[in-house]
Amino acid sequence: MKEQERRSLNNFMQIGLVGFTMLGFLLTSLKLPQYGVISNLISEVFWVYSTYKAWKEANQIGMFVNTLIVTAILIFGVINYWL
Repeated sequence: MKEQERRSLNNFMQIGLVGFTMLGFLLTSLKLPQYGVISNLISEVFWVYSTYKAWKEANQIGMFVNTLIVTAILIFGVINYWL
C-alpha cells in the first residue's frame, strides 16, 4: 500500500472512530439508546482497526482487548433493544 493511501485510510478511520462514537453518545443522551448502541457498534469497526494497529506497531494489547470486550457488550445491547 502506498504511503498516501495508508495516510488516507488512517484519516478515514480516525474520522469514523470519533464521528460514530460521538453520535452514539449523543443519541444515548437524547434518550434514544437503541440507536446509540447501533452507532457505537458501527464505531467499533474503527476502534478495532485502530487498536489492532496499535497492538501490532507498539505492542499495546490492552486497548485491543478492551475494545473486543466493549464490542461484545454492544452486541448484547443491540440484541436487548432490537431482538
